[in-house]
Parts: sequence; C-alpha cells; structure tokens
Amino acid sequence: MYEYRHEKLLPRRKFYARLFRRGLVALATLTVCVGVGMVGYHHYEGMGWVDAYTNASMIPSGMGPLDPIKTPGGRVFAGTYALFSGVALLTTVGFFLLPALHRLLHKFHLESGRKPRDQ
Repeated sequence: MYEYRHEKLLPRRKFYARLFRRGLVALATLTVCVGVGMVGYHHYEGMGWVDAYTNASMIPSGMGPLDPIKTPGGRVFAGTYALFSGVALLTTVGFFLLPALHRLLHKFHLESGRKPRDQ
C-alpha cells in the first residue's frame, strides 16, 4: 500500500491526494459514529435531533453529555456509546495520521543513506 524502504519518497502531490482520501474516510467514519449517537439519544432519551447531536458530539471529545440521562436504557446506551466512540475516535485519528507518520519515517530512512538488509 505504501512505498517500501528502497523506493523513492512519494511526490507531494500524490501524498496530499492520499492524505485527502484518508481524510474523507475519517470524516465519513466520524459522521457515522455521531449519527449512531444521535439515533440512540433520540430513541432512548426522547431528545430532539439538535440536542441528540450536541450530546453525541460531546461524548467523543471527552466532555460528556450535556443533558442528564434519565432512563435505564439511556444509561446503558450512553455508557456503551462512550466506549465505542472513544475507540472509534482514536482509531480514526490514527488511520488519518498514518500516511504522515509513514512519510516521516520513510524520509528519515532515505536520509540515513543506509541500504536495507536482505530478508
């Protein structure tokens, strides 16, 4: 998927295109995650869509829900959604930053001038 250590560094234009595609996937993933939270808060807590969006958006950021959770089903959903969205956020950020980290390590390897070992 990425360049091997003996290959040249990817040109900037192609790197930015790769990063842009990753950004679109990350944005879509986070949109789906917030959508799941909105549907859950709307269903279990009877919140309006704007309040459900606000609560679902605050959970992954670490702020917590704005409105108190009243129902037992809502509490179970809120706890499960908090665990899910935390893992989803960290995974998505890692997925997005992976090309930049790979490029940085690849550049350091090329600058070192060492030839790769045979495997």
